[in-house]
Amino acid sequence: MTALKKYQKLECTGLWRSAPGEQRREVVVNFGEASLIMSDPRTEQALSHWSLPAVERLNPGERPALYAPGADSDETLEIEDGDMIAALDTVHEALVSTRPHPGRLRTTILAGASALILTLGIFWLPGALVDHTVAVVPPATRAEIGRLVLADMIRLTGKPCAEPLGRRAADRLARRLFGEERMRILVVRDGVRTPVYLPNRQILFGRTMIETAEEPEVLAGHALALQLHARQQDPLIPVLEHAGLTATFRLLTTGTLPSDAVQGYAAELLQRAAAPLSEQTLIARFEETAVAATPYAFELDPTGESVLDLIEADDLRRDSVRPVLTDEDWVSLQGICAD
Repeated sequence: MTALKKYQKLECTGLWRSAPGEQRREVVVNFGEASLIMSDPRTEQALSHWSLPAVERLNPGERPALYAPGADSDETLEIEDGDMIAALDTVHEALVSTRPHPGRLRTTILAGASALILTLGIFWLPGALVDHTVAVVPPATRAEIGRLVLADMIRLTGKPCAEPLGRRAADRLARRLFGEERMRILVVRDGVRTPVYLPNRQILFGRTMIETAEEPEVLAGHALALQLHARQQDPLIPVLEHAGLTATFRLLTTGTLPSDAVQGYAAELLQRAAAPLSEQTLIARFEETAVAATPYAFELDPTGESVLDLIEADDLRRDSVRPVLTDEDWVSLQGICAD
């Protein structure tokens, strides 16, 4: 690849951390044929190799740029050098463009099927069209729609907070609650009074809730409740209802939702009140994840009267619950907007 060959001899200095809590150390950063290599500047000994396709930038648009060799890695690398940052961005785009797109054949088949659907008259039933589209939309397209919704949200809330230790703590909380489901927890400074769930499996909290919560189980409870809501109604449905029939049909036939179709949806989402969940459904989810429900229950009702079942269920399983974050990670998460 031209983009990769162009930067193979590029090098700069950076600050590398091998694991949380470890001291950052200065390293020389070199491009290999397919990897990013961190070496000791004195001994030239290689300290770490990162696969270029896996390198992720944790703070897009900010300096110094912060990278990791994958979403679940504890290693981080800070780079100030503009050429290296541009090179990583260029190479990442080039690698993404060369990856196979298995959804294209599926999109073609869906386009033909959608024409038949319209022939049968479903096009004049918006609810049926939305439900059918949601059922067949590929994961990559769903993720792209989620990015469009997040971009619309950022106009109201500002960019998600990205203090490195806080960002890592948020990722750890998401892994603790959702395991391999690869969901993310984001925090913004303003505009979000109650957390919201985005179509690309992201949960958005406001800074105030993070900073004023007595313990992380409060946030865990809100996140688990939002996941249950998403299971009851796919969060893509209200997005397409907002986008309208024409945009939904275009998504079904071409696999692409016009970027302006979601404009204004974030404001609707922030105002929407979530439907109540049954306490038995909540209790079952708290039990499944071994999360204490009492902090969340008292957050909902400080008197405890309307959430008594949640509290009593906790008393029966007190020995089975596990912390959702360490004290150190909880402090880091509360400071995520300090960057």
